[in-house]
Amino acid sequence: MADVTYTIGELSKTFDITPRSIRFYEEQGLLQPERAGQNRVYKKKDKTRLKLILRGKRLGFSLAEVKTLFALYDNSSNSEAQLEAMLLMTEQKRAIMNQQLEDIQMLMNELDEVEARCIDELSELRRG
Repeated sequence: MADVTYTIGELSKTFDITPRSIRFYEEQGLLQPERAGQNRVYKKKDKTRLKLILRGKRLGFSLAEVKTLFALYDNSSNSEAQLEAMLLMTEQKRAIMNQQLEDIQMLMNELDEVEARCIDELSELRRG
């Protein structure tokens, strides 16, 4: 049975991204499709990596961080180093996001105060 392959168009439709995005990930060394003449031929590994790249982006990981994880996976026969790196990166992202949540809550509180003062002042003005 032949390996399942994908074209750049098929992958772009599957993940709802542009072919240009896929070529960019290739330029960054995150994907290494085979070539058949001028055409790129993506295998199951490439599809899986693309899925992981997009998930990493959604979680706030940089492409450099994703590339580091791929390198750990590619260069290690066991996944312990990759899992440890992923745990560390996850902890760091969580800390950043918690700080952002705190910052947003502070801003929301300030907006609530400004809104309440505006409402009070408008009420006073309308009462004369």
